Amino acid sequence: MIAVDNVLISDDVVKAHFVCDLIKCKGGCCEEGDAGAPLEEEEMRIIDEVYDTVKPYLTEECIAEIDRKGKYFFHEEFGWVTPTLGSDQDICVYAKRDEKGIIKCAFEQAYNDGLIGWKKPISCHFFPIIQKNASPGGYDRMNYEPRPVLCKPACGLGKKLKVPVYQFLKEPIIRKYGEEFYQALDAVAKEYFPDHQ
Repeated sequence: MIAVDNVLISDDVVKAHFVCDLIKCKGGCCEEGDAGAPLEEEEMRIIDEVYDTVKPYLTEECIAEIDRKGKYFFHEEFGWVTPTLGSDQDICVYAKRDEKGIIKCAFEQAYNDGLIGWKKPISCHFFPIIQKNASPGGYDRMNYEPRPVLCKPACGLGKKLKVPVYQFLKEPIIRKYGEEFYQALDAVAKEYFPDHQ
């Protein structure tokens, strides 16, 4: 376990390798799971603000489900999450498949098109790291938890390209904790785990 500031980071975040291989996994992390995407409190406010802008990127089925369930809801196990179509283990309502069958995030598409300034929930951006905020006085946690079957191509591609998990996820790590935090993590990784760089 690595400690940087008030964050405990599993060794696998710097030792394991990972690069998303969308052609093979088809964005299945937006569909395969125990619930929708976990949301931070501020993110619910953002979803309220950007929903009308993002709505044209959604399917009619997803819009109907949002009208029925709400833009987000409280899950007994995971807290505030995005709704999913049908059961908890179904596709996120803010996602849809493109012509190649790859699941795309409506928030990210609107962000890439320059329509909103928020890319997507930080829990999605961090995957396959599961990041949990601390209770007061505690430590945040970052654990590497790829899906065994779904993420196998990404693990293989990361190993082939020699890209550690934390380097692949540089953007969300900086988004959450800042540039100085990332540089400190990078320094620790290179000092204590040089064989994995």
